[in-house]
Amino acid sequence: MTLAIFDLDNTLLAGDSDHAWGEFLVRRGLVDGAWYKAQNDRFYSDYCQGALDIVAYSEFVFSVLVRETPETLAAWHQAFMAEEVSRMILPRGRELLARHRAAGDRLLIITATNRFITGPIAAELGVTDLLATEPEMVDGRYTGRVAGIPCYQHGKIERLEAWLAETGESAAGCWFYSDSRNDIPLLEFAARPVAVDPDAVLRTHAESLGWPVISLRD
Repeated sequence: MTLAIFDLDNTLLAGDSDHAWGEFLVRRGLVDGAWYKAQNDRFYSDYCQGALDIVAYSEFVFSVLVRETPETLAAWHQAFMAEEVSRMILPRGRELLARHRAAGDRLLIITATNRFITGPIAAELGVTDLLATEPEMVDGRYTGRVAGIPCYQHGKIERLEAWLAETGESAAGCWFYSDSRNDIPLLEFAARPVAVDPDAVLRTHAESLGWPVISLRD
């Protein structure tokens, strides 16, 4: 069995689910619209430039989770899936996952976006194994803090190595698909790196090293 690892946002999805969640909250009037949108856009710009403070951004996102009950959050996320995520899922992304399943590979999504947002998306894609930035919970409620190592840049490698040790899985021969310059460390770690609709920095890096560059949006 070979491990096939996938980034989520702008790789299997045509868009960023973290940023889209913020836009959903603004559109529904669930947050202070102008302020929240400005902060959400600023953090996303930082991410695209490879300069995101992942803890500060996570705490910004988690601040909304803290104030609501699990039941309310579940209802919001269900609406978010229907209104936003359903149109972001790429058919060719599903096909890529299906090809690796058919080959007998073990599928793993690894994403900087937090588990509250991405857990249901991974389930919709039929992927059981997920590594994501973890929101801390105490007594069934979110605290607003990050639990453990954020799943971002080099943190993805740390989280993956811990997962490999826990599961007994091997990274030998593994695939990793991503769109982002932020994932260059994990792409270099992987035996079979693939740049998917890459940003400009990743495209240049991938081409310089002879990595495959593919599109799931053509």
